Amino acid sequence: MTTVRLKGGRVIDPTHGVDGVVRDVCIRDGRIVELAPNEAVTTEIDASGCVVMAGGIDMHSHIGGGKVNLARMLLPEDHRRAGNPYALPENRLELASCGTCAPGTLATGYRYVEMGYTAAFEPAMVSANARHAHMEMGDVPILDHGAYVMLGNDELFLQMLAEGRDFQQIRDYMGWTIHAAKALGVKVVNPAGISAFKFNQRKLDVDEKHVHWQVTPRQVVHTLAKALRELGVPHPLHIHGSNLGVAGNIQSTLDTIAALDGLPGHLTHIQFHAYGTEGPKKFSSASLQLAEAVNANPNISIDIGQIMFGQTVTASGDTMRQHANADLGTPRKWIGADIECDAGCGVVPFKYREQSYVNALQWSLGLEIFLLVNDPWRVVLTTDHPNGGPFTSYPHLIRLLMDRGFRDEQVAKLHPDIAATSALRSITRELSLYEIAVLTRAGPARLLGLRDRGHLGAGAAADIAVYRDDADREAMFTTPEYVFKDGTLVSRAGRIVAVPTGGTHFVEPDYDRSIEKTLRKHLAAHGSVNFDHLTISHDELCSCCNGGRLLPTECFEGATT
Repeated sequence: MTTVRLKGGRVIDPTHGVDGVVRDVCIRDGRIVELAPNEAVTTEIDASGCVVMAGGIDMHSHIGGGKVNLARMLLPEDHRRAGNPYALPENRLELASCGTCAPGTLATGYRYVEMGYTAAFEPAMVSANARHAHMEMGDVPILDHGAYVMLGNDELFLQMLAEGRDFQQIRDYMGWTIHAAKALGVKVVNPAGISAFKFNQRKLDVDEKHVHWQVTPRQVVHTLAKALRELGVPHPLHIHGSNLGVAGNIQSTLDTIAALDGLPGHLTHIQFHAYGTEGPKKFSSASLQLAEAVNANPNISIDIGQIMFGQTVTASGDTMRQHANADLGTPRKWIGADIECDAGCGVVPFKYREQSYVNALQWSLGLEIFLLVNDPWRVVLTTDHPNGGPFTSYPHLIRLLMDRGFRDEQVAKLHPDIAATSALRSITRELSLYEIAVLTRAGPARLLGLRDRGHLGAGAAADIAVYRDDADREAMFTTPEYVFKDGTLVSRAGRIVAVPTGGTHFVEPDYDRSIEKTLRKHLAAHGSVNFDHLTISHDELCSCCNGGRLLPTECFEGATT
């Protein structure tokens, strides 16, 4: 039995209200345990001068599935250096893998762990392609993972809603889909809008009717959120709202919040949904309106989708909006696709520039939202990797949030119209290490219902990051001294030292199995995959994920409240 003591570190554990208390953290059999100060241990590590946190959790990062592979294929230059292959890793524990905007699965795991992250979640898994998504996530070393299945644009759901089917039938269809795909939650992308695009609609406002099904995004959002509550799924409906990237879309966002009617909802990559129409360019920040709405509605949580300057690739299920943005691609190329009429896919490379008025405003308003929302437990740090920027930019983003002087220096580099007028210049707030731990660890764990993750209490999984305290927060969060995954030391001073297989988080809500008759009939008429082959069993899930542990999350009544 191996026992490890991290001795004398400054512990930050928001789940238990611990803010900078110097104490030991002990590990036994992959779990955090309480030991007496004089109790013998196998290994003792001096953590004095270090900050000890739970491992980071990225609850919205595109790391697996069809569109991620399309992004890799669309940008082969991201996997080369000046036309030449990258050098093979010097570390023999690392297999060859590279890329920044859309890194390979192996590089994804290595780079996350080197920053102190121990879990990442794919936010857009298509039901018909769930096996591939799980296999690709399973190929990511070390990290725990899971995915949210996409609903709200699939033809059967829209047909049932349009025909006024009994709500319990729709709820049971959702329950079956979550069960079959082994998902951790449900995501809706441009509610009904992906489907409407196939019927030649080029926009769909929250109260505008789908030209074919005659249902509105408002109906879709409310129905999905209500069904998740009744199914007891802990994570609220993950909402990619209407009119992404469109000037004036703040009204769509406010209407979406109203559509929930008090039900829990998580608004994702909210920076892309908080634009006004003020000013000579008719494109402005609506960060204040958004923050006021979030502050006033405790049922709402958000992640930011902060943009970071430089080259990236945007990969989204929102075919409608990606088609509209295709001409803005840098370099000038794009891919659009569809699977089984379940959802869509659009991939457009993009380069964010400091001297672009629009990009500078996006950067500024994302930071404004971070700093204007009062409750850090309802805000999650993301770049919507890779859409706003690569996840490897998180240390830089953390410094922007914690260091006003550094932030002001960056504002001065922006397009002059933004540099002169940005509300960011007047915001004095600097986030604390405690708040960063909430945004990157404790908060995501709570929102996902992961009761033994994101904290350092006795019995929690020993997912731990130990950072050398440094006034330069970017340097500090780039290279932790030690990273443990389930009690195994996996990274030491930025070098991978072990590559265990991560686990898979999912939920299995209860539902009425009689819905399977309806599904079988629908798929026999309209699907290309046999109904009997759709459900992923536990054994198969384990196989897909390279033998990683299965980590079911409890469903319980009222979970999303």
